[in-house]
Amino acid sequence: MSVDRNLYYIPASLSVDDIIHQAESDPDEVPWVRGVPVREQIHIEDYNPQWPVWFEQLKARVQQALGAAALHIEHVGSTAVEQLPAKPVIDMDVIVADPVDEAAYVPALEALGYRLEVREPSWYQHRMFRLEQPRVNLHIFGPECPEAVRHILFRNWLRQHPEDRERYAAIKYEAARGVDNAGDYNAKKNAVVKAIYDRMYRALGLVS
Repeated sequence: MSVDRNLYYIPASLSVDDIIHQAESDPDEVPWVRGVPVREQIHIEDYNPQWPVWFEQLKARVQQALGAAALHIEHVGSTAVEQLPAKPVIDMDVIVADPVDEAAYVPALEALGYRLEVREPSWYQHRMFRLEQPRVNLHIFGPECPEAVRHILFRNWLRQHPEDRERYAAIKYEAARGVDNAGDYNAKKNAVVKAIYDRMYRALGLVS
């Protein structure tokens, strides 16, 4: 399989193990800042060419609000992959110097209407904010976080490999049937997502 490695930026500071082995969060950790989210129907839509347009608008506002505190902002998730059906939710990764230093970014994001929903110190110090209109999940990670790198790898792989993009689209529709929360939806997709990651890692020479 021919792969353009220039499309897959992997920081030299991260080992192969860092990339391919996702950390597990503390099972005793309660990540919900405002309580367990209200259950809501999972709805998959055909790809909308407005999604990347909305992202660029959202990115500009977040960058302006955070200034130098936002080291990098990336459009990730399914809405970042042309032709891929998705939940109509823009996923945005924002890299900051230290996610623990919430004073550096929480007030500015809240002023834009984002609500801090998730705080996971045991899992890459991840924070997640929610915006209602348009629907956005904004993820905070630190520099060269393996999870943020994986988000970019997966996005770029799906952009370049239509067979896996179609495979992923099919499981999305199947997983959305009869579920009313993102946790169950993601669990039903897990086997296919793992298979695509494994295929990608082999093609990139990260595993044999």
